[in-house]
Amino acid sequence: MKNQLLSSHLKLHFVVLIYGFTAILGKLISLPAAQLVWYRMLIAVVAFYLFIRWKKTDLAISRKQFFKLFGIGIIVAVHWITFFGAIKISNVSVTLGCLATATLFTSLLEPFFFRKRINAVEVIVGLLIIVGLYLIFRFETRYSLGITVALISAFLAGLFTVINKKMVMYQKASVISFYEMLGGLAGITIYLLFSGSNNSPLALPSPMDFVYLLILGTICTAYAFAVQVDVMKHLSAYIVALTINLEPVYGIVMAYFIFGETEHMTGGFYIGTAIILVSVLGFPLYHYYRRKSSIKY
Repeated sequence: MKNQLLSSHLKLHFVVLIYGFTAILGKLISLPAAQLVWYRMLIAVVAFYLFIRWKKTDLAISRKQFFKLFGIGIIVAVHWITFFGAIKISNVSVTLGCLATATLFTSLLEPFFFRKRINAVEVIVGLLIIVGLYLIFRFETRYSLGITVALISAFLAGLFTVINKKMVMYQKASVISFYEMLGGLAGITIYLLFSGSNNSPLALPSPMDFVYLLILGTICTAYAFAVQVDVMKHLSAYIVALTINLEPVYGIVMAYFIFGETEHMTGGFYIGTAIILVSVLGFPLYHYYRRKSSIKY
């Protein structure tokens, strides 16, 4: 059991590193956010299908599960559209910093879905993250629209994390991910077809964009998404969301070295990030010492 927990934690941290790089790719790809996500999900659907066939996994699910997974897929799609949209109207650092609020949203949503009491410690940690965000964005008013869009993305991230926690109890991670990507792809396709644009709903990516999209769709989506869902067999939705809060740390550091001055922020930003990091690392330590104390006494 200990080995499974350690392995799940290590896998989750590697996924978070990949998620941090996802934001970098989002800035590098020149396509609009909705089109970017459409290509990302299309590549992910193909990747998941090939993987499932290779593993000879049964894709059969009930009609009820099918519609549930399709619905979750649309939530994921909107989350990604708002995520990449926030990057394009602000920057990587602002967007990744706001995603930390997913912890607070998860701490409030998980008790509702699983019919349990709200954990006061989880809410306190979430509020500490909000304090960190306040320090980060106190002097970044020029990014107010990006902050708003990123917070919407964070809420949706918390929502589908909690819902997926329920779904993973009944289905394989690869099957869940395949149908969710398919649902998101269908939802974006309908949106693009009826968005009222006189131009073609989809632009062909440039050669470099195509390379970035392949990395985004396979490694940063199919692989990372499946692993995130799979580790939830051993980790709670809150722990998953909390660990994903390290994404800003990984992503901001990478963005600073890749994009330079465009990602340079005020001192308050880095103080706020430090508060978020301490909160993220402090919660697992609190539970560790609490369990150790209960065993001892």
